[in-house]
Parts: sequence; structure tokens; C-alpha cells
Amino acid sequence: MNRKIRILEVNKAYFPHTGGIETLVKQYSEELGKYKNIEVRTLVCREGRGKTYSENINGVKLTRAGSTGTYFSCPLSFSFLKLFRKMSENADIVHIHVPFPLADLALLLSGYKGKVIVSWHSDIIKQKKLLMFYRPLLKYLLDRADCILTATEGHINGSEFLPEYRYKCKILPYGLNTEEYMNIRKTPFLAEKATNPDCVKIFFTGRLVYYKGVDVLIKSFRRVNYNCELFLAGTGVLENELKEQVSRYNISDRVHFLGFLPEEQLKQAYADCDIFVLPSVERSEAFGIVQLEAMIYGKPVINTRLSSGVSYVSIHGKTGLTVQPKNYRQLAEAIELLCRNKNIRKQLGKSAHERVMTEFNEEIIIKRLYRILSDEVNL
Repeated sequence: MNRKIRILEVNKAYFPHTGGIETLVKQYSEELGKYKNIEVRTLVCREGRGKTYSENINGVKLTRAGSTGTYFSCPLSFSFLKLFRKMSENADIVHIHVPFPLADLALLLSGYKGKVIVSWHSDIIKQKKLLMFYRPLLKYLLDRADCILTATEGHINGSEFLPEYRYKCKILPYGLNTEEYMNIRKTPFLAEKATNPDCVKIFFTGRLVYYKGVDVLIKSFRRVNYNCELFLAGTGVLENELKEQVSRYNISDRVHFLGFLPEEQLKQAYADCDIFVLPSVERSEAFGIVQLEAMIYGKPVINTRLSSGVSYVSIHGKTGLTVQPKNYRQLAEAIELLCRNKNIRKQLGKSAHERVMTEFNEEIIIKRLYRILSDEVNL
């Protein structure tokens, strides 16, 4: 093939919307576009209500379809259906990031005959009513897909849908721009906010929502009898409830709510913490990119053994500790063990850094993605 491979990246949203999938779509759109024989266009829905518009962000040709609002966490956009049909006409590959029911419908209605690659980020967990109606459309997408990308083996094994399509699945982990993370200005970001600057600093970042398990983390932290403090970055519907829980446990001097942190400050927080905790309780947490962001700075991770990809990222006994979800006693014991053993923290953290550099380095991941795309169009 002498001409360029034309790829249409499709997702619900795009930068500056924050989220793991949006970060990944931005990464794919930017990095694939740097190959001389690839042309990338990206189609998403705009946030909130409004008309369609196009823009160029960091070299990415981006179209944001007009929307009438969001329902069941999915945008409603008739413009998206029309744009998908038009933009896919000349595409060699349509790359759809799911779950995104509107994209599945757009594919069905478009008459598109080219290659379809699906990046499967998570099953639909919470919206059970939506899934009842969505199931036939999702089945169509998986039947239609030429290749299904998952970040870990756990995404396949823990899915309600993917085991049937295992023969189509390829493992492609999420990656970090490691150079970008290592070139920050390190500061005592958390220590400056601590009641005791010499404490062991435990860090969590994420949305304060049900499946993140922050309530379990606070309950666990209450049981830890050591000079340590907990720092929680993020906002969400449970914020006030969690603050009341901290007050009720009388540990307000040891638990710090940091709110939303801009990217640079968030990296400084990762770099300054001693232990990172991801206490998620439901497989809505499909991967946990935040684990990688802590691991790149050589921090041990405490995660949970979900039927998803979470425990495939940071490995128990090698880069951190893994406990049963919702088991606050196990979580407390894991925190206390790492707090009391600096050498173990150092050993696990060193392995964590090495794992990111060899298995989750963006440069390596993008090259693997390029090979997958090339194979699909027989380049």
C-alpha cells in the first residue's frame, strides 16, 4: 500500500475532558499521526449541549459532534451519526473505544465496509437497564470487529462478553510517556501539607465515587497504628460523605482532602508519596492508569484483586501488595506492613519503576499498535 493508512479514532470525549480513556485516545491520535504513512482523524462528541465544530489540537484533526446532552453517561447526538457515516467513507480502519453505544449504532447505520478495531476498556457495570437494550448492539459490534484490543488478560477473563471472542483479542497495555513524567520539578508537595512532615505519606487520586472504595480506605486507615498520613486527591459525589466519615472517626489531622490537582501538582504528589493505594471495589475499575503514574516514580502500589485488569498492572509481591476488595482489615495490614518496612517499600518501588519502563512505556506500546494496524491492512 503506497498511500497513507487512514484511521478514524472514535470516542465519547477528548481532551481537555479528563479520564483514562480520553488520555489514551489523545495519545493514540497524536502519536500515530507522527508516522509518515498514517493519517488520523478523530471524532468525538462535545461536552454539554451545542453545535458541531472542528479544531486542530497538537496536530490532531478533531471533530466534536454537536450534542443535546448526556443520558446514562452517553452523549445523545444525531450529528455524530451523520459525521461518522461521512468520515468513515474513506477510512481504512475505524477504531472505536468502548463502552460507547452511540458509536456502535453509528457503525451499524453507516454501511461502512472497512476494517473495525475495538479497544475494549470495560464492561458496562452499573447501568444494568441500559445494558438490556444495548446488548444486541454490543453483540453486533463484537461480531463485526476484525480485532479487539484489551489492556490485560484480566479484561478478557473478567468480561461477560469477551471470552467468546478470545480468538479476536490482542493484548495492548496502556502506556505512559515516561520522559514526560520523569522531567518534573520535584517538591515536598505532600510533606508541606502534612500535620507531621516526617510521616509516611499514603496517596490516592481518583474520582470520589462508589467503585473507587475510598470509604473502605478511610475505614482501613483508621486501624493503622503508625506515623502515617493519608492524602486524597480528587472530587466527586461522595466527597462530603467521606469528609463526614473522617470527622466521625476523629482522624481529620491525619487525612487530607486535596481536591482537584492540576497535572503538574498531581505528578509532584506521586513523586512525593511513599505508598500509593488504589482500593477499588468494583470491576468498573478496569485497569487503573494511576497505578502506572505512581510506579514510574518508584512507588509501591496497594491494589485490589478485582476480576478486571487492575491486579495485572501492579503485581502482588513484586511491585506492591494486592488485597481482597472491600476487606478493610487486609488493606489496613498491607498499609501497616509497608509503613513499617522502608526496605520493602524501596524494593517493591524499584521493581515497579522497572516494570513501567519495560512493559508500559508509551514508545513501545505505540510501536505495537502500529504493527497491529499495519497487519490489519496488510501493509
